[in-house]
Formats: sequence, C-alpha cells, structure tokens
Amino acid sequence: MSDIAPTPTKLDKAPERPPASEPSPSIAPQLASQPALASKSVADAGNSAANEVASSASPIGVLLVNLGTPDAPTPAAIRRYLKEFLTDRRVIENESFLWKFVLNCIILPLRSRRKARDYQKIWNREKNESPFKTITRSQAEKLGSILEPLGKHVIIDWAMRYASPSIASRLEVLATWGCDRILVMPLYPQYSAATTATVCDEVFRFLLRQRRQPAVRILPAYYDDPYYIEVLASSLKAELRALPFTPDVIVASYHGMPKEYVRKGDPYESQCVRTTQLLRQQLGFDENKLMMTFQSRFGRAQWLEPYTVNTVKALAKKGVKNLVVMTPGFSADCLETLEEIAMENAHVFKRNGGENFVAIPCLNDSEAGMLMIWQLAMRELKGWV
Repeated sequence: MSDIAPTPTKLDKAPERPPASEPSPSIAPQLASQPALASKSVADAGNSAANEVASSASPIGVLLVNLGTPDAPTPAAIRRYLKEFLTDRRVIENESFLWKFVLNCIILPLRSRRKARDYQKIWNREKNESPFKTITRSQAEKLGSILEPLGKHVIIDWAMRYASPSIASRLEVLATWGCDRILVMPLYPQYSAATTATVCDEVFRFLLRQRRQPAVRILPAYYDDPYYIEVLASSLKAELRALPFTPDVIVASYHGMPKEYVRKGDPYESQCVRTTQLLRQQLGFDENKLMMTFQSRFGRAQWLEPYTVNTVKALAKKGVKNLVVMTPGFSADCLETLEEIAMENAHVFKRNGGENFVAIPCLNDSEAGMLMIWQLAMRELKGWV
C-alpha cells in the first residue's frame, strides 16, 4: 500500500499538534457535503460532482463516528442531547416508570443547567460548537486528504451517534452519492455496548429502511492494535519531554461503566486493562507509575473502580506533587477530558496538596493520530480499494 499513501513508521516523537479549532488548509475534494447541506445533497443527487464520482468507479463511503455533543452550550440544547443519550437502552438499561420519572423530572432539568456551565468553559467560540465536533470534522477532512490518492470515488464523511449530524442523515448522503460499500468507523478504541454497539444499532436501523442496501463494514475495537499503542506511547513521551516537571505518577483514565454491564458480558473493562498493560510494556512503567482509573460516574450504581477523582485526591493526600493524566479511551478531546479532567480533577489535586497537574491531549487530529486512523481505514478497506 506504500504507493497509495505514506506508510507509518516507528515514531521517535509525536508530531506537533495543530490547534483543534484550526481548519484544514483545504477541504478534501472527496469529502461529502457538510452536515448543514445534507438535505440539499440528498435532494440534488444528480449534481455534476456526484455524476463525476459515479462515472469513474463505484463509490465507497467511509463514515467516522463519534459519540455526540450538544448543538449549543445552553440548558435547552443540552437537555435535548441528554434526553436522546440517556433514553438509549444501550446506555441506561432501565425502562422502569421510576427511572423515566427521575430522568424527566429531576436529572434533565438539573443536569442540563449544570452541564451548560461546564460546556461554556470549553466552547469553541470561533466556530460556535464544541471542540469535540471541531476535532471530529477535522479528522474526517484530514483522512480525506490522506486517502485522496485512492481516487474521488472514496468519499469521507463524519457523524455523531447523538445530536447532529446524525448517522442516518450522513448514511443517506453517502447512499445518494451512490456508495454501494460503506465502512463505518466508530472511533472507540475499546468496545462497549453503550458506544460501539449503539452505533451499529443506528446503522442497522438505517439499513432496515433501505430497499437497496449497501455492503457495510464496521471497524472493530482497536484497543490492542500495535500502532495505536505505539502512537499513544510516543505522544505521551513527547508531551512529557515538554513539561517543566517530571511526573511522580501518570494516570490512564477511561470512561466509566456500571459493574453490572461487565457482569452481563461487556468486554469493556478487560479491553481497558489490556490497553493499559500494553502501554506499560511500551513505556517501561509498572502499575505504580502508570495507574488505571475510571471517570464520569453517573447515578448511584456501582461503577468500575478505582474512580479517577478519588485516586487523584488520594495521591495528593499521600504527598504526590506532580501528576499527569492521559485518556487513552477518547479519540478526541471533549467535555470529559477538557473540563472534567483538565479542570475539575486538577482542582481536586491542588486543593488536596498537589502542585503540578497536566492533562495530556487526546490524539485528536494530530499527524500521529491521523496516521493511526489512516492505517485502521486501509486495513478495513482491503478488497474494496
């Protein structure tokens, strides 16, 4: 494949990250229409660009998918987003009348107001959107540029599982462009029913409505992919070299999950454990130097432990002065990394005696991160390109 796109090589250091809000130099010609133009693209299936693609080769779609984000940092927008998210049976496996009452009468009114304040802290004012959406769009645009040598028949787009742009709307655009083969890439390194499976559910719901269904492939979890581990380790080492201090401890924080889900067979925890083990091997760290924790607990149920915020507090109380937190389970920086880790946990650490706290950025749309996404895409496109 080296004649198609640059082959990843061993990284001695991670390339410098461009700002997340910085747009790509140009939108790749094979990038599908922007979400705001989705309905226009669907209605205008016979436009010249689509005809050009259709005349050259059978179009192939690649859809990057991330979790989602509110459309605005307001209580109303966040309430809409949270309602869609928290009524997904994959996320909350409880359909009792009591849960619905608590959700609609207590959680949504209160949590939407509190989260609005949190989103205000990190909102991308220039683009009037969350950084999560900015980065995911940029990942799609940059992947389009990297895959451009494959030809214009390879069409790259992006979607969110919750809020906009929806998976169904973007699959409709790809179908309108004539894509008879579509690779869906959920950007979750570790599989869970509440993330990867619910993306698949939405894809399959779209397919159920189609008379002419495209062939579909789903990117599997890549928690132990050698290049993913290498990129994480190399990026971390580059970030550590740039720090004015040496961390006493590094915490790898993953999004949490109710323990009940794991008991029912969800492999998420074991995959987080494996990612952390491989990172320790790659970096030469033991479990005291690189610790694994789980964040973002919601509700009163028992979640995976140890909890990140409790660990951060305990480390500070034990005398740890220099702490670094990385988030290997997130492909792009979002509220959980930019606010919960970089702000809330930093405050907890310093309030309890810690001095230096740094949250390592996610791979985002960095050069190293994009080469990883490129490699995953090329692996899954084999036989199609």
